[in-house]
Amino acid sequence: MNLLEELQARSGSQCELCGSTEDLQVYEVPPKTVVGLDRSLLGCATCIGQIENAETTDANHWRCLNDSMWSEHDAVKVVAWRMLSRLKAEGWSQDLLDMMYLESDTLQWAEATGEGEEEDEKIIHRDVNGVVLQNGDSVVLIKDLKIKGSSQVAKQGTAVRRISLDRENAEYIEGKVGPTLTVIITKYVKKI
Repeated sequence: MNLLEELQARSGSQCELCGSTEDLQVYEVPPKTVVGLDRSLLGCATCIGQIENAETTDANHWRCLNDSMWSEHDAVKVVAWRMLSRLKAEGWSQDLLDMMYLESDTLQWAEATGEGEEEDEKIIHRDVNGVVLQNGDSVVLIKDLKIKGSSQVAKQGTAVRRISLDRENAEYIEGKVGPTLTVIITKYVKKI
């Protein structure tokens, strides 16, 4: 069974956020450091489009979160928390957010994208050219880097896939160089 079939079976072939049965697709919840059933949900094109593009967010569409925020699946709860945080200026949204409970690791996952933080509080990670980096992006090293605690040297031109961002420091990202998960300084990478 592939991921789409597993999600259809789990959700009864309906959007796990709003319940729509139209134009369903797999949505991998960022950061995409791990892919699979537990990190994905089945969503309709309307929900996924609004998740990915904040300017198109229709607050009334998301009143459906009143039901889906209680899902037993963490990926659904994470997206519900993020959308409620995005809409916290709406009174009803803040009320739902106040009722919601997430385990600490699930809350950390939900907060990983910075959703709900004020723009001046968000930490923006940029590569050497000033391009904004996101969780799950791929970058290439622009110079040879010695990996601390190892005799390994990551060569210029090495691709680092599915990076994750440090939430406290805009200069640090994490990624696997070979088998080693390491911290990389953003001024030594270029987004690909």
